[in-house]
Amino acid sequence: MTRPSLPRSVWVLGFVSLFMDLSSEIFHALLPLFVTVTLGASVAVLGAIDGVAEATASFAKLAGGRLSDRQGKRKPWILGGYGFAALTKPLMALAGSPLAVLGARLVDRTAKGLRGAPRDALIADETPPEQRGAAYGLRQSLDTVGALLAPLAAAGLMIWLAGDIRSVFWIAVIPAFVSVAIAFFFLREPVREAPPANRQPLLGSFRDVDRSCRRIILVAFLFTLARFSESFLVLKAVEAGLGLTLAPLVLVVFNLSYVLLSYPAGALSDRRDPRGILTVGIGLLVVGNVVLAMTGGIAGLVVGVGLWGAHMALTQGLFAKLIADAAPAGLRATSFGLFHVATGVAVLLASLGAGMLWDRDGSSATFLASAAVAAGAGVMLWLLPHRKVA
Repeated sequence: MTRPSLPRSVWVLGFVSLFMDLSSEIFHALLPLFVTVTLGASVAVLGAIDGVAEATASFAKLAGGRLSDRQGKRKPWILGGYGFAALTKPLMALAGSPLAVLGARLVDRTAKGLRGAPRDALIADETPPEQRGAAYGLRQSLDTVGALLAPLAAAGLMIWLAGDIRSVFWIAVIPAFVSVAIAFFFLREPVREAPPANRQPLLGSFRDVDRSCRRIILVAFLFTLARFSESFLVLKAVEAGLGLTLAPLVLVVFNLSYVLLSYPAGALSDRRDPRGILTVGIGLLVVGNVVLAMTGGIAGLVVGVGLWGAHMALTQGLFAKLIADAAPAGLRATSFGLFHVATGVAVLLASLGAGMLWDRDGSSATFLASAAVAAGAGVMLWLLPHRKVA
């Protein structure tokens, strides 16, 4: 029997994510070189910028999710988040110091945070439980198409513009505004009554988040401690022998694995125990890290980065599905907000730690430490009480 098609809003949000990610990931692909070469900062400073920015986005997701649940509305927060992010993109092109880069990233990631939890909650609101894995997988796949095209665009623009990173940044502003236009004109939200949580204090219902949600969030936190920024993959590419212009292309390999596997992994999780798929994803990260730690050449770099992309495909959409299935309808965005806060703090700690370890002991020690933490998260996943997800 043919499965029913996914809701229109899932496709719209997927294309909104595609164009915004195309813009953001052009910046992200060149950020390691911009910070460490153009601005002359250390790798530890790069790790701090990435970690603090992503943690800020996660706390903004907490606020965006809670306010969305209180109002019973998703689109205003989604549109505002994408719109504000587009308006802040030029700040990166104007940055003249690492502190200015940090400020630009903080503003952009705050905007990302405000839209993240309402977006994930809207998908859960409109998608039947038996299709949620496929829905989150599809949105993530389209998002990753943008991330796949971004390093290609970044490398092509760098060649065309003779390595002028600031000019590339100005061009990257364009797809961000295309994303906002798609959200404004095509995203529709069904009218719903404001939930009872609307009458509660802003922080009043966090304690009511389902215990199974909190367990999922704990595992996600432990796992994300092993997942430092992809900026370190670009630095590894430079170390392996790629030039500054070609180094961002390593993210093409990362995102190709990600985009090819995200939807199949999500659809499979609608029929199988997601915990088994998550375990495979964690295992791929462990192996990928070991390969990157041991390699000094291009072939090992490609294999290791490809495994990094595959692990993302087998974990990110599945965590979203598990949260959506466990969260009560009136606290969906709140639950996603808490999830994003936990993983954001973990990214901050992981990126800070990776930067300091890289500066002190080199890339091999950094990737081996990540492998060890990921393995520990895999053990914790199987120690938690088993819960069969609908």
